[in-house]
Amino acid sequence: MTDCIFCKIIAGEIPSAKVFEDDLIFVFNDINPKAAVHLLVIPKQHIARLDHLDQSHQELIAHMFLKLPELAQSQSLKTGFRTIINTGPGGGQEVDHLHIHLLGGKNLPGFH
Repeated sequence: MTDCIFCKIIAGEIPSAKVFEDDLIFVFNDINPKAAVHLLVIPKQHIARLDHLDQSHQELIAHMFLKLPELAQSQSLKTGFRTIINTGPGGGQEVDHLHIHLLGGKNLPGFH
């Protein structure tokens, strides 16, 4: 997907502050952080949104979720962290590429 900003980040066409990468996912610091720690965990495979997942994505989504605690620990989030997946325009999704926000540390916004 050549017009996807996250695909361009994965390809190295757009610079990012990479935190982690393996064969399935790419993790980087959000450029507009909402907390002291704000990572974006994205699959290397272009999947537009959470509700576009199917049975073929089981290994990928399990890998993403199982990696979250390790990423949080690497960012010294010892007392906890928050994960958010926005889905579609009605859910606040701004980039049409599935991503998980991992947030924590000081200035973690609350829900009201």
